[in-house]
Amino acid sequence: MTKPNEENLPGAQMPSAREQAAATAGQQAPACPAAMRPAAASPRHPAPEAPSRDPHAVDMLAAARAAQKVDEAAFGGPGAVKVIAPAKVNLFLGIGDRRPDGYHEALSVMHALTMHDVLRMRLAPAGSHGSDGLSVALDCRVAEGLPPLDVPPEDNIVSRAIRRLAEAVGRNEDEQVSVLLEKRIPAEAGLGGGSSDAAAALVGLAQLWGLPADDPRIEEVARTLGADVPFFLHGGCAVLDGAGDALVRELAPMGSPVVLVKPAGGVSTAAAYRAFDEHPVPVDPRDRDAALAAASAQDVPLCNNLAAASESLLPALADVRAWAEACPEVRQALMSGSGSAVFALCDTFEAAGRAAAQARMRGWWAHATMFGRARAAAVPSR
Repeated sequence: MTKPNEENLPGAQMPSAREQAAATAGQQAPACPAAMRPAAASPRHPAPEAPSRDPHAVDMLAAARAAQKVDEAAFGGPGAVKVIAPAKVNLFLGIGDRRPDGYHEALSVMHALTMHDVLRMRLAPAGSHGSDGLSVALDCRVAEGLPPLDVPPEDNIVSRAIRRLAEAVGRNEDEQVSVLLEKRIPAEAGLGGGSSDAAAALVGLAQLWGLPADDPRIEEVARTLGADVPFFLHGGCAVLDGAGDALVRELAPMGSPVVLVKPAGGVSTAAAYRAFDEHPVPVDPRDRDAALAAASAQDVPLCNNLAAASESLLPALADVRAWAEACPEVRQALMSGSGSAVFALCDTFEAAGRAAAQARMRGWWAHATMFGRARAAAVPSR
């Protein structure tokens, strides 16, 4: 399980200290077509609960922290690194025609969030049983409320990222890369969790192997892993075109609050595009022009022409969107990527926390977080 803290306890309404530090000061993006109010007041921390006086009571928080320290100890010291892998949302997603290579033309504006997965990575010589080159040992822990990943460790995109970078740089040593992946970002949500994990694995491995952070082979490998992976090497907010993977330019990011809401179930990206091809929804040229002309995240119109296709595959998505649009705490809501998460913009973090609590009462997964400059990056281990 992940380390309990303010940002992943049920009903939390406050950003973690890390989220507050990582968030960039800024105002809300204007809605499409109506403008939204800027972010406002700072939240107040709730009063701590009084400690239990029962000598036989079990301090579950302390027990969880103690268990986490064991994990951290195994991934500390020389030959180890801790990397954050932020989530993202698409402020704008305009899908166009299918290209000869099978991909679709896509104009996308991605924005990183301060919510993130954590990768703890350790490099060690091959075990006594012997090894022929690189081996990868991946252990995954998921946060409370998220289902376990149904992908075998050897097929996880983190494992594939490690092997591909080894091939790209000609790494032939007999060694093992051990990874503890702490998942907070739900899968099949349009939040980029897998892509961000892959980018974080590349960043962490580069540090362990002594590669320059700007080694072009890192980004080359990122592009082979998925259209979203290169974005997480840079983070912040960016306009991308081509198949949604070619950087046009970076935009000034926001630092305002947002709540993520996801119903049960997910949406396959491939299935969403097939449904879109059957009933394509064109993007309003004025919205496309506005997205291309934007100088900052606040200027981007919130639009996603893939939403109708995804809602046809998972009708609960339409329920989440309708609820968010009617929620008094929410300024505007939009599905991210191909779904199945909806992100809702709020004036304050307290409002985002209240909206998240209301969504959980309806049986949906929800999390209040912030827009920010975050990217896949190594951080000091504690």
